[in-house]
Amino acid sequence: MFKRFRKATKTTMLLTLAVGTTLAFSSGAWAKDAKIQPASYRTVAEVKDWGATITKIIVNLGKPIPKDAITKDTFKVHVVRSDSRLVNPIFEEGNRKITKAYVSDKDGNPVKKNGSYVVLEMEIGPAITLGSAIHYDAVSGVNGWNDNKYTITQQKAIKTQSGTISGLKIDTSSGEIRKLVDQFTTGKVSYDGVTLTYAGYAPAKDKVKNPLVIWLHGMGEGGTDPTIPISGNKAVNFASKDIQAYFDGAYVLAPQTSTYWMDGFTGFGDGTSKYEQALMSLIKDYVAKNKDIDTDRIYIGGDSNGGYMTMLMIRDYKDYFAAAVVACEALKDSLITDEQINEMKNLPIWFVAAKTDTIVPPNDYVIPTYNRLVNAGAKDVHMSLFDNVVDTSGLYKKSDKTPYEYNGHWSWIYVYNNEVSKVINGKKTTMMEWLASKTLD
Repeated sequence: MFKRFRKATKTTMLLTLAVGTTLAFSSGAWAKDAKIQPASYRTVAEVKDWGATITKIIVNLGKPIPKDAITKDTFKVHVVRSDSRLVNPIFEEGNRKITKAYVSDKDGNPVKKNGSYVVLEMEIGPAITLGSAIHYDAVSGVNGWNDNKYTITQQKAIKTQSGTISGLKIDTSSGEIRKLVDQFTTGKVSYDGVTLTYAGYAPAKDKVKNPLVIWLHGMGEGGTDPTIPISGNKAVNFASKDIQAYFDGAYVLAPQTSTYWMDGFTGFGDGTSKYEQALMSLIKDYVAKNKDIDTDRIYIGGDSNGGYMTMLMIRDYKDYFAAAVVACEALKDSLITDEQINEMKNLPIWFVAAKTDTIVPPNDYVIPTYNRLVNAGAKDVHMSLFDNVVDTSGLYKKSDKTPYEYNGHWSWIYVYNNEVSKVINGKKTTMMEWLASKTLD
């Protein structure tokens, strides 16, 4: 597991008993004769369409309380967000809005009777920055996990059979949970002086070979923390039950470059990459180390910078991959020769983009490339060109009540949610359904 534990600070609490006796709490005991652990909290982060977000806090009270003893008004939650990469590390703080509160077990599951833990679910959304677990540093140009220091302050008394709990102020962190992210392992490798980090997911062992899905990150997910490429946006979702079901269990490999894939030999996005050979070496080594990977079902994909790199990989190693998924790809069509188009036309490819993308305008990138492939005789090359990129969950809206609209470059959202589909051979087929069916000839 890839977990980070922040240095805990000292917690102080006051416990007022029903008989009116007030005891100071600082040493880990509710009363002198009770061996109870100090109250603490764990954050729970989930990767949403806009990135990693802290959705809830699990508070360990260290003492059982009835399940009906808590409401969403019992506690107030304050967070201080900081990033050690900044000159002034603290960049945002404020109170989180609690949307739901309940007594739970240690894993955050609601209890039927009594429990020593309390879950505080908090409001989240693409425009609610207080909930974000990551921060984009404009100087380095990459995302990173930021430090979130929470203080949970009791607002209303909690009644128990043994007395009344009041005055709690909890600021001791006992760690964090990163859903799905924690299921990935991480590593670092070097090839001819080029170092790549990576995150990898392995499906449950079975008696059959499993496919491999390789996903290449965008420019904002470079660096040396390989959990960022799967958390900066929702790439982690390739390990979700819904998507894994299409493949009957698939390996997922998310390589990471220390800078960006478009770092070419003569300039930015020049049609080459300093990382191409190292990336191919990493892929081959990963396949060799995992003997049950089906080498006839290795899929590659990426978004933006990663889409650029995907185009280079299928251009130069077209016989290695069974299919490719390319979102808002950043390889200019003018850098692709007719000969290369002719060589790529037989590889199954699915392009995704949005008309509102101003970073890699489709008319300069994906549209002409797709048209050239089709004109060259491609039989299994598809393009899904969306009008824009909007929330499809129905949870987030603009002030006029229409769906929240994301940056037009973020068409990868539709890929991660498997919301890309078209009619193929008379049947509506999702992208993941299509991808899982592809094998090398």
